Amino acid sequence: MAETTPNHTQTVSGWAAFDTTGEIKPFTFKRRENGVDDVTVEIMYCGMCHTDLHCARNEWGNSMYPLVPGHEITGIITKVGSNVREFKVGDGAGIGFMAASCLECELCESNQENYCDKLQPTSNGVFWDGSITYGGYSKMIVADKRFVVRIPENLPLDSAAPLLCAGITVFSPMKDNNMLQSPGKKMGVVGLGGLGHMAVKFAKAFGLHVTVISTSPSKEKEAKERLGADSFVVSTDIKQMKMARKSLDFIIDTVSANHSLGGVLELLKLNGTLVIVGAPDKPFELPAFPLVFGKRAVKGTIIGGMKETQEMMDLCGKHNITSDVEVIKPHEINQAMTRLANNDVRYRFVIDIAERSSSL
Repeated sequence: MAETTPNHTQTVSGWAAFDTTGEIKPFTFKRRENGVDDVTVEIMYCGMCHTDLHCARNEWGNSMYPLVPGHEITGIITKVGSNVREFKVGDGAGIGFMAASCLECELCESNQENYCDKLQPTSNGVFWDGSITYGGYSKMIVADKRFVVRIPENLPLDSAAPLLCAGITVFSPMKDNNMLQSPGKKMGVVGLGGLGHMAVKFAKAFGLHVTVISTSPSKEKEAKERLGADSFVVSTDIKQMKMARKSLDFIIDTVSANHSLGGVLELLKLNGTLVIVGAPDKPFELPAFPLVFGKRAVKGTIIGGMKETQEMMDLCGKHNITSDVEVIKPHEINQAMTRLANNDVRYRFVIDIAERSSSL
């Protein structure tokens, strides 16, 4: 493994963490030349995911410093390789969590490369050539065409950036569980943050009845009036939780804090499904009775494959779905990281990498 190879000749400015303090500082590094299957993207915006925070601080124990975070990348294509037919110079493009996979296994061949055993992330991974991957907190990036999506022209690049992680993370289980073709079905969303608010938006776009489940009563007005949720349940209110028992067909749990799943499971109807997309650092408390007496299922998912991500992006263009974002400048990254750790954002920080005054 090496930070670069002899083919890494392009000097790039970016921002990186250098140790477990997670402090982000300016960093100059090298990227590879644009290959025959590559596209080069001038980065305009990059969303800030909780994963960026975990990796910057080495909270998962696998960080390789210096570490350039960022996997919610939008920008403009400036160069395409000779084998690239899907994109052209000037296209708006998005790059998400994946930088590489084996491309040969059953999962890759069935458009589920996000579950490939050899999946490598856009940040803090190891690319095919053995170099460490540096993410979107930088001015430009070179990516294999198979891990790039086209951004619809009507979507602003700043508020489209979080779709590449937060958006696809909730879209994928909704599609997998037939929620996109089930208008009138009742869906619950646990947690109203970066992922949760996108789940509400998708659910409303596809005609679902949406209940937000939160520990914060103060979020009810925002959930209903701003995002269009139909119902709101305070999960710490025993009376409200009891009244909502067996009322939901499907629930997405987006919460990364430690919490019990027992009360949430009780909200599901017979044969209901709870999908976990958050990742608490301790095991879940999962009581057996709500499962066995309700024929309920608990599943977990991550992001979607590239085909599914492009499908989601196209549907977002059709329905004009974007993330609610707070745009910051690069010099504000550390302040935003602190706020992110305290869940003080509505609902996603996006870095204005190009430092332009208006959305593209």
